[in-house]
Amino acid sequence: MTRGPAIPAGLLDRAVRRAADRCARPGHLAFTARQLYYETDRTLFPLHRGPHRLRYTTRPLLSAERFAAALARQPRLPVLPDPVAPRPHRPGPEGDLYDYAFPRLLVCQDPAIAAMLLANRLHLEGGCPVLTPDRLPLDARLVAALERAGDAVVHVLHDASPAGLELFARVREHAGPRLRVRTMGLLPRHAAALHLAAPAGRPGCDAEDLPAELPAAEREWLARGRVAELAAIRPARLLRTVLRTVRGGGFAPPARPAAPTRARDTGFLTWPTP
Repeated sequence: MTRGPAIPAGLLDRAVRRAADRCARPGHLAFTARQLYYETDRTLFPLHRGPHRLRYTTRPLLSAERFAAALARQPRLPVLPDPVAPRPHRPGPEGDLYDYAFPRLLVCQDPAIAAMLLANRLHLEGGCPVLTPDRLPLDARLVAALERAGDAVVHVLHDASPAGLELFARVREHAGPRLRVRTMGLLPRHAAALHLAAPAGRPGCDAEDLPAELPAAEREWLARGRVAELAAIRPARLLRTVLRTVRGGGFAPPARPAAPTRARDTGFLTWPTP
């Protein structure tokens, strides 16, 4: 097991509290334990502070086990609980909502991040229902509500990982030809622009199996088992970028290209640099 640098317990506890304050800014934002982990890692090891003109990712240096122990010592921190295992979806009171028209929908790969977005009222501020992959394939009534809106968009928010790219492809398949589907990323280029911590050592894949829209360097990055998680983005930046996008700003060109091998037609969102 790989261990991070030795950090005195008192210093680590102070770093966790400081990171929690940063995660909550501005306005007492809700945040997940994984988001707090990455912010604590940045607090202790500010490798992300390199020049903006440089594009690079870092490695998280804080041991996940040490962080978990420190978090357990501070039960009063306002960390969102981990989502429970998804239950089979049954139509309920939300069924009436399908009578309306939805101009946009967000599918979020990480259930914890989806819960964080909901806790911070993104679905109300952006007028955008938030779903997780366990709700695929999309309910036919929801697809009909999107189609009634005219020019509706299904957004996909995912990690920079092969699994995230596969989710985007699944959503496009389930949405069918009548709905536009756009990916917000993450992609390796976004992780590099934001200087995110990207753990290594995940099972690799064949670069040739990854989307041809990605530059060769990004396919190689993913093939080596590198992953940048949505949780590595500060909560305020994540909320701001997602909200701006679902409201209609920050779009790249159309997301259902006729020639999918052309990188300029992928629909990938360009995340703001720090």
